[in-house]
Amino acid sequence: MTHLFPQNNYNFDQQGAQNSENLQFYQSQYPDPAVGNYASNTQRQNSFPSNTMSPAPEYGYAGYNSAIPGGQMNPQPISWLSAFGTGGLEGEPPLLEELGINFSHIKSKSFTVLNPLRPVDRNIMDDTDLAGPLVFCLALGTFLLLSGKQHFGYIYGVAVVGCTVLYLILNLMSPQGIDVPKTASVLGYCMLPLVVLSSLSTLFVLNGGLGYILSLLAIVWCTYSSSGFFTAVLGMDDQRFLVAYPVGLFYGCFALMTVF
Repeated sequence: MTHLFPQNNYNFDQQGAQNSENLQFYQSQYPDPAVGNYASNTQRQNSFPSNTMSPAPEYGYAGYNSAIPGGQMNPQPISWLSAFGTGGLEGEPPLLEELGINFSHIKSKSFTVLNPLRPVDRNIMDDTDLAGPLVFCLALGTFLLLSGKQHFGYIYGVAVVGCTVLYLILNLMSPQGIDVPKTASVLGYCMLPLVVLSSLSTLFVLNGGLGYILSLLAIVWCTYSSSGFFTAVLGMDDQRFLVAYPVGLFYGCFALMTVF
């Protein structure tokens, strides 16, 4: 019995030494409870066999760099501008694009309205966005408020009712059809001349001969632009005057709010 006991210990130690060579040890950044501080990488490399491997992560997370030597993550301060970007996540679109706000498209549609003699592209309203129309309605109400008229409720009320009625009329006239967001987008973008007219109301009194002429010009401008949009999208070139009549009545309501 005394002879077998040390022999078993010898076999156990030999097997443990062989198994330890197949193990892979990883570096850790947690404190050593025996020392009470972070162990250095040199001490850990000396305490482990020479064939040990220290895998480094391949991917980073939002706010962190990719892996650095030693398998540690290097944190970076995240600024408030990161909320409008991808935040380090590959393949993620920007926040404004997810919300449907595209400034280049808003700019191109606004310039198309300001130049009514320019031919309208048939695919200009493929991406229906309501960011521009909402901004124009808010600007119209703000200019009227600066001129002493609080008409925010009337503006949005007339806009909702008018968009619904014109949506029904256009779908009855065209076999192709149009949806409500696209109708609201066209009517909202073509409201830009009325926004310019409301800005003039903060400087001059439009309840007069000059105001009537400017308001009539703004109505014709808006009607011509919106009817061009609708006929280009729906392919109703022969029915432009029929489309312009209800659209002109729609913009006439906003002109009355601006003048009186």
